[in-house]
Amino acid sequence: MSKIQMTTPLVEMDGDEMTRILWQMIKDELLLPYIDLKTEYYDLGLKKRNETNDQITIDSANATKKYGVAVKCATITPNAARMEEYDLKEMWKSPNGTIRAILDGTVFRAPIVVSNIKPNVRSWKKPITIARHAYGDVYKSVEIDVPGSGKAKLVFEGEDGNVLEETIHEFDGPGVLQGQHNIDKSIESFARSCFNFALDTKQDLWFATKDTISKKYDHTFKDIFQEIFDNEFKTRFDEAGIVYFYTLIDDAVARVMKSEGGYIWACKNYDGDVMSDMVSSAFGSLAMMTSVLCSPDGYFEYEAAHGTVQRHYYKHLKGEETSTNSVATIFAWTGALRKRGELDGIDELVDFANKLEKACIDTIESGKMTKDLALLTDEKNPTVLNSRDFIVAVRETLEGLL
Repeated sequence: MSKIQMTTPLVEMDGDEMTRILWQMIKDELLLPYIDLKTEYYDLGLKKRNETNDQITIDSANATKKYGVAVKCATITPNAARMEEYDLKEMWKSPNGTIRAILDGTVFRAPIVVSNIKPNVRSWKKPITIARHAYGDVYKSVEIDVPGSGKAKLVFEGEDGNVLEETIHEFDGPGVLQGQHNIDKSIESFARSCFNFALDTKQDLWFATKDTISKKYDHTFKDIFQEIFDNEFKTRFDEAGIVYFYTLIDDAVARVMKSEGGYIWACKNYDGDVMSDMVSSAFGSLAMMTSVLCSPDGYFEYEAAHGTVQRHYYKHLKGEETSTNSVATIFAWTGALRKRGELDGIDELVDFANKLEKACIDTIESGKMTKDLALLTDEKNPTVLNSRDFIVAVRETLEGLL
């Protein structure tokens, strides 16, 4: 068969460690044989980010603004141990945080459900979609190591000369400080994205923060959501037969654990990071979750919600066999290819993306899977495949669908 032709490139953001190895396998086995793949390539591996003083991360985000659709591999967010391991110039910030700050928007994450793996939470019968705000909070925070005794203040100097000031804490010894921010415009776009996604998918929408403790920061989120809902969406929600409600984050967790699923749970940036890992893990595996950043300006960035699988990478470097689940990374590619096809009017590309996703699910439901899923499945005798052999098995299934 002739290869599917693309007209506009995807922005391709390569990553780190084991997911970088899988990235190339996926391209070689599942994409390049079938698609005349056009991408604008950015290496977001930690070495290249360090070499370019993280400019390459900024460039990749701006390229996404140019082309509209990006696909991203998992990347290392360095800590003190990584500083030493990679001899870094400084402890670079999360690439995801940098990209999301430039693009703004909301990250929607939903589990990839297969019939032969049951959720760990017995009551869950339908997928739970996490809608994660993609700007600000701890991911754009400023931090200070407090060396000793002194007074910490929060100060805002308005352009009109007005000064707002609050004492944070009077230190009597060493400690640490963190300053966070968000902006109304981004919170408004987060709210509208969530309400529109709920209408598009005909699902109830929950939103949760901790406004009883954070009476200004979190309360602003709550108020903006409620105002936009009342003024723009309430009638449409009533007509669609779906509901929106706000609750405290701890109450939301309790409700989620006893629910049957089938709704969207909107969370602030950090809450969404944590809760999406909980939801994906409880549904099966961190490698079984889709993730897409939807910007209010019409940009889309698809990625896997999990990390770089460091432990498997070190085994790989020693020449040892790994059984690493590549499904979420495959679905990052299919999501980006489908959106590219939709925007460019290439039905073949959309159809290919759909069939590749079906090939992944069909392969697992036939009993062929990676080790993480074999530990969870209802299958009596699953066939446990290594990293490459699973991707090859998906290709064999795909050939049958094509």
